[in-house]
Amino acid sequence: MDSSEKANIFSLGEHVVYPLQGVGIIKKIEEKTLRGHTSLYYEIFLDISDMTVMVPVDKTDELGIRPIVQPKEALKAIEGISNKLEQVPVDWKARYQMNVDLLKQGSISSIAKVVQILYHRSKIKELPVQERKLYDSALRILIDESSLSLERPREVLEAMIFSKLEKDPKGQEA
Repeated sequence: MDSSEKANIFSLGEHVVYPLQGVGIIKKIEEKTLRGHTSLYYEIFLDISDMTVMVPVDKTDELGIRPIVQPKEALKAIEGISNKLEQVPVDWKARYQMNVDLLKQGSISSIAKVVQILYHRSKIKELPVQERKLYDSALRILIDESSLSLERPREVLEAMIFSKLEKDPKGQEA
């Protein structure tokens, strides 16, 4: 198998997750020549930002671009969301970097963790603008990917996520 076959794992019309960017759809797969070097590229339309990006096929692993998760994994990520406040750095810059690192991991569970952390932090104190944007982006990616994976409307997934974030703790009352 040559490198273009190995790396060309996505098909036209397939939805993918591009960490820190959002959920996109493969619109084209085409050869492009840049600086005398010809490579295959994915053209990915990202609905979240109404933007199209060109990504070299052989860089998808490096960039963390991955297919939409299976329904079981999407449900596990949503079920993992809790109403508990996580211990996180008080300094917003350290917290922001921690959350960016989690998003770069690209897994749906790490995206759900960022949503949980920043949601609960926002209930204590208003988030700085950069953290608010990070929260909004992580929430949108989580909703979009879960909606595609579970084949349910975005509104249903959004309601599920918020019900987990705001759920009263069970078994803690005497």
